[in-house]
Amino acid sequence: MRQHDRRTPLYTASAPVTQKIHIGAILSRNTLTERVHTYILPHNPPRTTESDSPANNLNATTSVHGTVQTSLAAAGEKAGLTDELIFQLTTIFAWDIDFATDLHAGDQFTVVYEDNPEDGDSQIVAAEFVNQGRILTAIRYQDSTGQINYFSPEGKPMRKAFLSTPVDFVRISSGFDTHRKHPILNRIRAHRGIDYAARTGTPVKSAGDGVVAFQGRKGGYGQVLIIQHGDRYETLYAHLADFKSGLQEGDHVTQGEIIGYVGQTGLATGPHLHYEFRVDGVHRNPASVNSEQSSPLHAEELAQFKAQSEPFLAQLNQTKAKSLFAKNQYSYN
Repeated sequence: MRQHDRRTPLYTASAPVTQKIHIGAILSRNTLTERVHTYILPHNPPRTTESDSPANNLNATTSVHGTVQTSLAAAGEKAGLTDELIFQLTTIFAWDIDFATDLHAGDQFTVVYEDNPEDGDSQIVAAEFVNQGRILTAIRYQDSTGQINYFSPEGKPMRKAFLSTPVDFVRISSGFDTHRKHPILNRIRAHRGIDYAARTGTPVKSAGDGVVAFQGRKGGYGQVLIIQHGDRYETLYAHLADFKSGLQEGDHVTQGEIIGYVGQTGLATGPHLHYEFRVDGVHRNPASVNSEQSSPLHAEELAQFKAQSEPFLAQLNQTKAKSLFAKNQYSYN
């Protein structure tokens, strides 16, 4: 696999995806947290190519399956997925899986993708990720307005209102704790957010669509950004080294958009992002806040979606069955 700069950030949660990056080394990088990424089984899994013709898809599809051992990048490459397809896979499930910390040995993925002969681009049309026993399934669908998104088999959007984490971090250095002893002030002081330790200069992303309500210095927070998300929600990003060039108060930002960079300004013992989530002005633990979903498909659209999803769901199941058979054959031999 090609070697890439390990300092390059992984924007697994931006939506829509507007930037293509090489992720081979990034998904494999060593951290202080438990990070076991997807690795393909020793035998070659079946790669099934079929020609399906539902209303939403007229191109040939290819399906692959893999199981977690060490690296998602290695698994994807061995299964035949390009960097872009692996990036798409992580983006689809980014609201439900934190690919920096949540993957464990034994997790599995199944992907059905199509190749567009006109422009050479590949697109995932269906995918399943089994993460610590939790089964997540997504199907690509173009609605009546022409918008393309991924939905669960029940028609619920995979995209949520807020990202699970706004930065690609090394470890959580301090959690939400109302009785924490401050490392610098040396006294009990409520910690109403989560600290994500990361290298200085690591990009920080807006957790959701919103407006920049404050940008500047604020006491022990150092350089800080506050984003207002509608009437009820507010997120805060502190100890920043710098803000995104040209960003000003009143600017609109989109989910996953880079708004600043990790630093050590204010009262901080090392480079990290201090992240707060507030609902109606009250601090909430970002790790426990249930992300709101976008609107599900309405009844008429849902019926069409389910009809178009059937062949893709069948192909996912067929690919898993073939992989299990191949694994058993390999073990027997």
